[in-house]
Amino acid sequence: MTNYLAQFQAIKNASDRIVVAVEDVSELWPIVKEKFEEKLPFKKASLNNKTRNPVYIENLPAEFILTTDARLRSRVPQELSLFWFREPYATIILVSCEDLDEFKTILKPRLKLIVQNDEREWFIVFVSKALPDNDQATKLAKKVYSRLEVDFSTKKRERCCKFDLHGNDSSFWEDLESKIVESIRNTLDRRVQFYEEEVRKLTEQRFMPVWSFSNFFILKESLAFMFEMVHLYEDALREYDELELCYLETVNTSPIKQREFGGFDHGDDQAMLLKPDHKPLTQFIQNDSFREFEFRQYLFACQSKLLFKLSRPAEVSTRGYSFIINYSKLLASHENDLPFCLREIWVITACLAIIKYTTFHYDGGLVTAEVEKEFYRLQGDFFSLSRVKFMRLAYLIGHGAEIDKSPVNSAELSMLPWPRPAVWPLVPPDVSSEIFEKEKIMLQSNPTAEHFGIQRKALPLEPSSLLREANRRRASLSTPNLSDLSDGRQNLKDGSGVGGSSRFSPQNKERSSSMPRTYSSPMNIESSHVVLDRPMRLSEIQVASEHALKKTLSDPDLWTSLSSKQNFEKKYMELTKGAADNYHRSWWKRHAVALDGEIAAVYFRHGDFDLAANSYEKVCALYAGEGWHDLLADVLPYLAECQKILNDEAGYLSSCVRLLSMDDGLFLTKERQTFQSEVVRLAHSEMKNPVPLDVSSLITFSGTHGPPLELCDGDSGTLSVTVWSGFPDDIILESLNLTLTVTFTADEGINAIKCSNVTILKPGRNTIILDLPPQQPGSYVLGVLTGQIGHLRFRSHSFSKGGPPDSDDFMSYEKPVKPVLKVFKPRPLVDISAAVSSALLMNEVQWVGMVVKPINYSLRGSILHIDTGPELDIKNSQMIEIENSSVFVQDSPNLVDTEITRNDANLESCGNHKRLVLENGKIELPDWASNVTTIVWLPVCATDKKLSRGTSAACPQRQSVLDGMRIVALKLEFGASRNQKFERTVAVHFTDPFHISTRITDRGNDGALLLQVILHSQVKATLTIYDVWLDLQEGFEHIHKDSGRPSSSFFPLVISPSSRASILFSICLTNMVPGVVSDALQSDSILNIKYGISGERTTGAHEPVSESSDGSKVELHFKSAIFLQRPVLDPCLAVGFLPFPSDCLRVGQLVRMEWRVERLKETESLSSTGNDEVLYEVDASSENWMIAGRKRGHVSLCSKRGSRIVVTVTCIPLVSGYVHPPHLGLPDVGKANIRCNPPGPHLVCVLPPMLSSSYCVPI
Repeated sequence: MTNYLAQFQAIKNASDRIVVAVEDVSELWPIVKEKFEEKLPFKKASLNNKTRNPVYIENLPAEFILTTDARLRSRVPQELSLFWFREPYATIILVSCEDLDEFKTILKPRLKLIVQNDEREWFIVFVSKALPDNDQATKLAKKVYSRLEVDFSTKKRERCCKFDLHGNDSSFWEDLESKIVESIRNTLDRRVQFYEEEVRKLTEQRFMPVWSFSNFFILKESLAFMFEMVHLYEDALREYDELELCYLETVNTSPIKQREFGGFDHGDDQAMLLKPDHKPLTQFIQNDSFREFEFRQYLFACQSKLLFKLSRPAEVSTRGYSFIINYSKLLASHENDLPFCLREIWVITACLAIIKYTTFHYDGGLVTAEVEKEFYRLQGDFFSLSRVKFMRLAYLIGHGAEIDKSPVNSAELSMLPWPRPAVWPLVPPDVSSEIFEKEKIMLQSNPTAEHFGIQRKALPLEPSSLLREANRRRASLSTPNLSDLSDGRQNLKDGSGVGGSSRFSPQNKERSSSMPRTYSSPMNIESSHVVLDRPMRLSEIQVASEHALKKTLSDPDLWTSLSSKQNFEKKYMELTKGAADNYHRSWWKRHAVALDGEIAAVYFRHGDFDLAANSYEKVCALYAGEGWHDLLADVLPYLAECQKILNDEAGYLSSCVRLLSMDDGLFLTKERQTFQSEVVRLAHSEMKNPVPLDVSSLITFSGTHGPPLELCDGDSGTLSVTVWSGFPDDIILESLNLTLTVTFTADEGINAIKCSNVTILKPGRNTIILDLPPQQPGSYVLGVLTGQIGHLRFRSHSFSKGGPPDSDDFMSYEKPVKPVLKVFKPRPLVDISAAVSSALLMNEVQWVGMVVKPINYSLRGSILHIDTGPELDIKNSQMIEIENSSVFVQDSPNLVDTEITRNDANLESCGNHKRLVLENGKIELPDWASNVTTIVWLPVCATDKKLSRGTSAACPQRQSVLDGMRIVALKLEFGASRNQKFERTVAVHFTDPFHISTRITDRGNDGALLLQVILHSQVKATLTIYDVWLDLQEGFEHIHKDSGRPSSSFFPLVISPSSRASILFSICLTNMVPGVVSDALQSDSILNIKYGISGERTTGAHEPVSESSDGSKVELHFKSAIFLQRPVLDPCLAVGFLPFPSDCLRVGQLVRMEWRVERLKETESLSSTGNDEVLYEVDASSENWMIAGRKRGHVSLCSKRGSRIVVTVTCIPLVSGYVHPPHLGLPDVGKANIRCNPPGPHLVCVLPPMLSSSYCVPI
């Protein structure tokens, strides 16, 4: 099979679609060819994959080829099994016949001969040439086609279809496509089975000496290519994956290891990962296998082509990165035999090729966010990998000075080894001018001046010395000259870490600026033994590497990028920006921002300071957020320099402060002093746009150690604050302010403390004393420290900094924040409460006492604000009284002044008393009341416009306490400046003197009633009753027609506090006119009581305050409403519910509701005709009934006893079930005068509606 490899490659390149053979029996193909080819490709096809599962394929490409075509007839039978994938997958037999005899004698035998080959998938297309208007020809064609179907179609499969040449039958094309697809499916299944069997046979012979991988490859790729032709890309990809695994296993066996690896042809330095046809298979075949260098790239290219067809460029990136890494390791193992730097060049071209093709095919379609991020992350990895390899090549040929010696470049290049050829390239002849030019460039390349005079050690750009590595790999090296490879010889500007100056050694820096005499001029290299006897210089290594690299490198674009420093920098920026942009899109912010720093370095070198500053800000933010202070110390000076050049004063100041706030070990003291001088210079200059500067990381503060300062409310004091200064020298603050923030309150107040004097902060710890004005109660923490340096305003927030607690560098940081000040009341300063808790008289002027008790605190000059609530008034005509209380001030543990106690006792014995006038709702307490407990008596009157109502003794309903509650709001302002405030709301209870309850104790045969009225005392005082009488309501009267007063011998009646008494009244019923309602009639009975009260204001209710001073007794008048209900045993009217006219009620049917109203006793008629009109009203639930008549009206009813009338109302039931019927009510007649039948609510049954034929639907 190996001999067919070239032919296999040619067939594979020429075949891109499946073949459908056309057997033109009746020479019809030229006529129907155009119509048949219009239907290609097949729109929908169902094929079986390798696992025999159906796969639906859209737009399956195919090609119609005649069986007489040379492309089919030229194939040799021996090739059919090997190249079976290019054979026709279906055969269409075109026939036409208009005579049945001709069909039987000529056409049928010929067709039998054609279809006798069982291996072909065939079907017959009968083409009818009959015109539509020729009925005879049409009938003959139908007969011939019917006979054709009988002879060649079976029950299992129909192999015939009819095509009307002059008709337009769309069903034919669907039938034709289905038959072709069925044939293709059957052929594909049979061929897949054949290839699998052949592959299985070869697999079983793998470990035999006669086994050939090339034969296995041809079979395997033939199967994969056949899957690819029919668009079964998943199966084709699986075949290539299996082929790759088999090759790797084969290549690791011992006989294969000794074979040629490859990589020596021109152009092999360029990766062919995405170009399967880049090199023919015949060029890298070796005996019965393939060279590993080309073949592994070929397999990956085939896999990538299929993944692109599957629209999976992200997977190409994933596979590609893994392949490049592994293949690079493989190249490293053969690096001694490969051309110089082929490994680095191959990696660069491979990464760029994958980036180009995957970016072209990736459209961001139906992929998840994670897949998209991973795709861009891999793109960034490709750019980053090619960037590192590109920098290594540039460093080899002398462009190392253009590479920024940043931490990122140092880390990447330090881990990347130098090329390891078997022999390092020798210096070619006649290159002395180039060597001289290299040395001249190295001498002229001055080191970049560090900003602020910072001396830092240069970072290395290589894992080891290039001089040592290159000279070690020379063909010959004299032993005495090995000392020349020491690190002391690397004084040229090669960017190595060994040749860089030490940070704290200026002597080393001066010594590095000079060049040894041995290397001061170009050498004569014409003598080859001189070159071999002494070590090569760096310039010679670079020239030799450049000439060797030029021989290896075949990509003109890549060589152009390395040919000059300008082109190198352009390519370097392209790769760096590509990596950074893709890392940003994949949310790998650390990698992206770190590469932004490399871009910023190039911008900075070319003077694009605006762009450089933007990138440096991102880098500094990343390093600061991650806590990489060493890296931040390298980048931050560059940002500060950009801001200084751009005249960004605010940004420059912020960067200087950040430099000062970094650890002391990162910068020298002299450098830190330079930072401070820049801050002071700008602070005292006239800045255009001064902005507050945040120095939280430089100037910090905290409270003193120990408990917080404790003050009472309104007290002043001094607060000690510790301030740490991170400046290396003293600094003068023109002003200093500190805010105190109160915690654990609903409104977090902020109070500022100002320091008017100029403050000088020394490096380290400083203690500042601040005067503290009176503060509101609460717990305070330090807020913000603000101040001014020259014209510059700054602010600082406390934060943590390391160091021993007793050192000057210690900065406190507590979680939660530790309070520095607590302003609170260690004890209450004053208390106000009600002097009396018992109830006072309602609607009378009463004294309300308020006890004002100072608690070891002077109330001198205090003012008491008094505000009453609704329905409570202070009588301005009366004076407010204040007197000494009988309750002495209790000694407190904090009370040490005994003089106050003695004065309190003296004032109490003197019985101080004073009257005060209320002005604008406030009074000023006298001086003698500043240290004693006093009672302030207020003359108030609680009003209640509602008339007191009595209750039944059987069902007592006492008055709610809240009904008589009144509010007095008090506010006391006291203290030296009246800054102390005490507010309290006092509730005072008012009530009526009596609570009235009634009951009928007896009833006589003549209708007389004995009414007992019980008087309950509700006050804590003695009540004296002078007179009582009862005004009866309509329908009742006293028996003796008198005023209803009890005997005078009962009075005065004295009732003790919380006691009760009762009075009896004899009453009887009178006749009432039921239809007459008048406002003049009295609805309630009124009980009148004249009484007097005797009590003390210190205990509760007392005699009302009077303006007269004659001392005469005051009689008070109390009224209470009593509702007397007539007996229900003697009604005037009877209302009866009459039965329904029918036994059943149904929903939706009209029903007559009837009530009979009958007069049970005679009444005097109000009209001359003797008839009275009675108002009726029908009440029914709207959810259950609909009233069809009048719901409310008047009916005439004779006033004679026994007269009756029937009220009729028409209703409609709305719901079925047991429901309450409508109710007839007489609004103008009291319920006590009506007897109902039935006496209570009852239910009636309502049936569902009858079925209606109008709702029936005929079936």
